[in-house]
Amino acid sequence: MNQLYFGDCLDILKKLYHGYPTGFVDLIYIDPPFNSKRNYNILFETVDLKDAKAQKQAFADTWSNISYKDTLEQIKEIDLDLWSFLQSLDRIKISKSAVSYLTTMAIRIYYMHKILKDSGSFYLHCDPTMSHYLKIVCDLIFGSKKLRNEIVWHYTGWNKKMKDHFERRHDVILFYSRSDGSAFNSYTTPWQNKEEYIKIRKQKVLLDKDGREYVLSDKGEGRRVKRYIDDAMAYGRPVDDVWEIDKLTSSAKERLEYPTQKPEALLERIITASSKRGNVVLDAFCGCGTTVSVAESLKRQWIGIDISHLAIGLIEKRLRNEYGKKIIKTYDVDGMPKDIASARQLAEGTTGGRLKFEEWIIETKLGGIHKPHQGENGSWDGHLTFDLPGSQKTKEVVLIEAKSGHTGIKDMRSFIESIRKCKAAMGGFVAFEDEITKPMALLAKDEGYYKQNLFRMKYPKVQILSVESLLDGDIIEMPDTEHTTFKEAKRKDRWKILHDRSKLF
Repeated sequence: MNQLYFGDCLDILKKLYHGYPTGFVDLIYIDPPFNSKRNYNILFETVDLKDAKAQKQAFADTWSNISYKDTLEQIKEIDLDLWSFLQSLDRIKISKSAVSYLTTMAIRIYYMHKILKDSGSFYLHCDPTMSHYLKIVCDLIFGSKKLRNEIVWHYTGWNKKMKDHFERRHDVILFYSRSDGSAFNSYTTPWQNKEEYIKIRKQKVLLDKDGREYVLSDKGEGRRVKRYIDDAMAYGRPVDDVWEIDKLTSSAKERLEYPTQKPEALLERIITASSKRGNVVLDAFCGCGTTVSVAESLKRQWIGIDISHLAIGLIEKRLRNEYGKKIIKTYDVDGMPKDIASARQLAEGTTGGRLKFEEWIIETKLGGIHKPHQGENGSWDGHLTFDLPGSQKTKEVVLIEAKSGHTGIKDMRSFIESIRKCKAAMGGFVAFEDEITKPMALLAKDEGYYKQNLFRMKYPKVQILSVESLLDGDIIEMPDTEHTTFKEAKRKDRWKILHDRSKLF
């Protein structure tokens, strides 16, 4: 079942619904863009991810003030109550961008509801600017009585002096069940010590005849019951609907420099509470893949969907780094080449769609930036970067050339000349296996090595990779730093359950 989908989640959700009309997903978590002014799945083209002018903006037209009219007509065909609500918003003093956003979300949530099992759960991550509108949308789709919690995710940060409001330090997570019989696992966190438990209970500690410590607790109607402290310590502290989980800091080990990345602890709590081993977890806006990674760690089956090929590439890289190269054999990627035949179709331009061969090679498979350059310093299709030892500001460049066919020794000479003119540290030349010749390999070999003296490591200056080897998970050999275009995910023990909560699975 483990599956990544590259494409518009609406198309994929419809496809899944037609394939599984009675529902098959146990848990859906989504963290969509919070409003229409925010670009959808923003990934930046520059190395430091700060140049807003160079943003990649996928799927922007979906959130426009024009296309939502077409979506409203689709909603009219499937849910008149939902259509009436959105039409009402469209007639009153609410911005067209807000209505566009809500319409775009509504039809997707509609199909998410359709593919949930009766025992399934739905978590929608949003912020206070849209949560009240989205709650009505979800009430209409799921039914207001299916709202289980409005969870407040509270996080800390630097204190600021606010002129006209209190500091904003929380997001909202709307938790709905598909039916009254939806699965739920009581979730607890460890007490720091028994003194903390006793302080919360505000009761005097007593001993029974066997010497066990307990406190008396109200059970209602004037009744009092014994709460044994050792039982309470073993069970843990029940979690309420206000979650104190810190955001990822710039120094967090799990941080990948993805703009909207959420902490694994947040997803671990949701997945643990509303699923068990073997269940199917789906994230329709999966971004950098935190839901996918945590689901894998907790031995759930998973489905991730994203419209950005950059995001899909980042997720694949993250999974390889965390679980090892063998994991690529445990899932499929729909919407991208999965074998050499489909890779050749993409190279020949016969597959259609938005993805180009060079983008797939450079951004999805190698995690670089596709930015074809033609100029006095030669030509290439894209690049990667890495930090010089001991520096986070000075970066070395790795040029990339991706050939879709008809290549030879002349192209290799030209690429090597580009590396020299640009004073790049290294270069990666990608072609189909049957296009790579022995003279090309010898020419690349003659360029020698890039040497990283600090660690006494050396890497081939010019590396030739076949498309076939990339499909098997190979990458450019280069210094392993935490400051490439995206940070490297850390290796996980595939069989270790996060926070040692195996009793719940």
